[in-house]
Amino acid sequence: MVIAKTKSLTNKLLGRTSISLSGVDVEPARIYIAQYWPKLTRFHPRDDESLLGLPKPYLVPAYEAGHEFDFNELYYWDSYFMVQGMLDGQHKELVMGILEDLISLYKRFKVIPNASRTYLTGRSQPPVLTSFILDVYHTYKFDNRWLQENIEVAKSEYQSVWMGTTKPNIRKVYQGLSRYYDFNHLNDLAEAESGWDFTPRFNHHCLNYLPVDLNSLLHKYETDFAYVAGLLGNRQEVDHWENAALIRRETMNELLWSETRKLYYDYNFVKESRGWVSSLAAYYPMWAGIVSKNQAQALVNNLRRFENKGGLSTTDALTFGQRVPGAMPAQWGYPNGWAPLHFIVVKGLQRYGYHEDARRIAIKWLKTNLDWFNKYGVFLEKYNVVQPEKPPVKGVYPSQTGFGWTNAVFERFCQEFIDQPNQ
Repeated sequence: MVIAKTKSLTNKLLGRTSISLSGVDVEPARIYIAQYWPKLTRFHPRDDESLLGLPKPYLVPAYEAGHEFDFNELYYWDSYFMVQGMLDGQHKELVMGILEDLISLYKRFKVIPNASRTYLTGRSQPPVLTSFILDVYHTYKFDNRWLQENIEVAKSEYQSVWMGTTKPNIRKVYQGLSRYYDFNHLNDLAEAESGWDFTPRFNHHCLNYLPVDLNSLLHKYETDFAYVAGLLGNRQEVDHWENAALIRRETMNELLWSETRKLYYDYNFVKESRGWVSSLAAYYPMWAGIVSKNQAQALVNNLRRFENKGGLSTTDALTFGQRVPGAMPAQWGYPNGWAPLHFIVVKGLQRYGYHEDARRIAIKWLKTNLDWFNKYGVFLEKYNVVQPEKPPVKGVYPSQTGFGWTNAVFERFCQEFIDQPNQ
């Protein structure tokens, strides 16, 4: 009885009590999202001052009339998460066009820039090109010729950008693993390439770290290359990419996995030691299929470090001694939660069969988004998951509303967990 009461209290403190949402509950928000996509759609076929021309219409992260922070450019990883809410026949032309735009940027600059601005070509963003290609391939049933043509671009990006060892792409730096980088060789700009701008993960020395998320994404590239080679009947290439993935997995488990804390941590290769910040980046290996069954169970057990009333916080709560004096505001940290990280964690949990945990977290995130929408009529780029009724912690740029990837993940979770309640 005491054990049962203790477990009940723990679940209540973590917000693990059962939450239910119906199609009726989310319908107004989904209508709002569907009507919002045109506000985020841009088409700029020619270069215009710093804005790069792209062949097809695309989505920008946010739009708010009169807001001081205006978007007109396409962003790399934002685009991937935004299309997760529109992988259907209705949006086929837009989704295909965004992929074409990303590939055109690579062909022109030999990198997919942070965004389609001349001044943002010195760095990229977290690499998601193979995942984008395969999502499109499976959704729209393209033939293998289309797949081969597009995957060759991803191979080139993988090799020249993410496995580069000389300027402008000095990313593969230690035991075959890679780091985030920027042509200017500045830590804060390399951190901007991570998409986590800014976070306590790297202690303002991003160039010194082998990030968990980046190397998980590159493992996903390698396994995706092996998968495609198998579809194309190239057994020798399958072996090559499976071996590359195996080597990366073994190195990551040696350097980045803490057997004591049962989490993955970014690795400071200069100091040859793991970082100390526990973050949701630790769940990228689960999403990428890197972890063993025992590691998966340990990661599920460690959700308690991050799970709060409103969802998953980006990092666990930092003690006072861990805070960096004079540091930039760390919006990619406690108590904020972000849509793309919830998507990664939920997909990782599903991959390893933890469907109940995936559902709980997805519904909790949906409710946080929905409660704010019902009260204020907007979606945010991030939320305070510890106190969902309060605004999120601000970063170095103004907080955004009407946010693309929040809208998309909300719609995707509705499709999976409300439209199909037995998922």
